[in-house]
Amino acid sequence: MTDHSKLEKYEDNWQTSMGGWFPGEKVLLRGKNVFTELNQKSWMEYLLFAVTGRESEKIARLMEGMWVICTSFPDPRIWNNRVSALAGTARSTGALAAAASVAVTEATIFGLKPIKGATDFFYRLGDCIEQGQSLESVVRSELKQHRSVFGYGRPLINEDERIAPMMDFARSIGCGNGRYIKLAYEVENFFIHSRLKYRMNIAAVCAALLADEGLTPSDFYHMATLAFTAGAMPCFIDAESQPEGALFPLRVSRIHFVGDRQTRQWRN
Repeated sequence: MTDHSKLEKYEDNWQTSMGGWFPGEKVLLRGKNVFTELNQKSWMEYLLFAVTGRESEKIARLMEGMWVICTSFPDPRIWNNRVSALAGTARSTGALAAAASVAVTEATIFGLKPIKGATDFFYRLGDCIEQGQSLESVVRSELKQHRSVFGYGRPLINEDERIAPMMDFARSIGCGNGRYIKLAYEVENFFIHSRLKYRMNIAAVCAALLADEGLTPSDFYHMATLAFTAGAMPCFIDAESQPEGALFPLRVSRIHFVGDRQTRQWRN
């Protein structure tokens, strides 16, 4: 079969069980009518159903708590918010600022990749322990292979300040006592009693809490894609009211230049 023939069946034809818009009639999502069967859902419940096909007020509320407590801080020094603030001082638009800020959350150290990686790690850790391996051996193997463990890192401060309020919130809605969150703290305890200067961060907590609710790494990733926007937009709005180019300017005299010292001739 040629590449061309593989595409022929898709010409003017898209078959899907996800849903669709029927102009003047209805909108379906995973077989349910948005106007009559999903119209009482909160936005987060709707997103959960769209991503996973599951209906759960508790999981949606847990995710809302994560968005508020863990992700959207209105500080332009935070890497993704800096993009939104820069867009504001460059006089771009809010939509472009938000889109760019979401795009850079696709980071290796911070953001969506650690979220996905931490969930995957806890599922693999649980499977390995069931097969008779020790937690220590699995963690050390992870470090040897990847030189890091998603959800754990060298902290700027002694403890991630988001962990305690997130766990308080989780327990208030009936979460926080499952297998994977317990494993998360066991890994933390291993690091505390080792020579390794790693500590648990909020990615591990959120990943473990949602793993206990049965969300896959991809589920968590898709649910968290827009999680940082409520921090990005205030930074854009604030920066938009400041002078153009005012975001963290750096005077030339503060730059240590080690390149060609020939004087550059600028055009008039």
